[in-house]
Amino acid sequence: MSVISSVKTELLVRHLRTWAEGALGRARRVTYVHGFADADGGAAAEAAVRVLADLPDLARGRELSMVAVGQDMTEVGKRLTATQRERGMTAGLAVLPVGGGTDERLPVVLKAAGALHVPLLGYLDASAASEPPAVTTVRAITAGKPAEVLLVLPPGGSVDPYRGLGFPLVTAVELANGEVMALATGSAKSLEGFKEALWVADPERLPDDAALQRDLLEHLAAGPATVTGLRTFALTATVYRAADATRVLHALVDEGAVTRVPAEGRLGGDVTISL
Repeated sequence: MSVISSVKTELLVRHLRTWAEGALGRARRVTYVHGFADADGGAAAEAAVRVLADLPDLARGRELSMVAVGQDMTEVGKRLTATQRERGMTAGLAVLPVGGGTDERLPVVLKAAGALHVPLLGYLDASAASEPPAVTTVRAITAGKPAEVLLVLPPGGSVDPYRGLGFPLVTAVELANGEVMALATGSAKSLEGFKEALWVADPERLPDDAALQRDLLEHLAAGPATVTGLRTFALTATVYRAADATRVLHALVDEGAVTRVPAEGRLGGDVTISL
């Protein structure tokens, strides 16, 4: 497995585990859909099965369906089933391999799997596909309540077509090979978790306060912003976390690079920052 594949799989595993634990704590039934499941020979999908099969809440009356969609799922499907059995978890976890193109099959399969109006996470790694996921495919995932989707796009891919589909928060990170990994969600907590997982999964991508300072100063060049606005900017428009923005803003204020209103007191969310 290449370094990039390892990073993507590690990010998926960490995010999926956190999402599934939270979703199963709130709902009796949840669904995870893994598109383009055969693109890497099924390696990422197998890793997902291992994570889900180890969830303790599945033994407490909870149900989780994993739908894996790929063009050729005959062998991959067998491996997914075998992996589930190896983990000793057959009750509470349903693994459903579905053959066919992800864009064509996924919207239909979600309805058939009863994924509407239940917590739903999608993972669509289209980095090896000729086209990024169709907008209709990503929109279909919004049928989950709540819903979020991890996307991997080919180098140069843009998340702009997926904005406005019902996901209030969208962030994208460029990986070392140019591929773009993005999360579309309605949860700021989930977005923060994705960023935390990124720092752990990709140890070469260490926090660089100087780079974040430049990003914030460039953003402020368009006009003043509140601390809350700058934290949101860092979370959604950069590779950094909201907490990183707060730390860097303290340094910028101390250095005199920016001014704040009011001039004294805690650097709370309603404090206005200006160049």
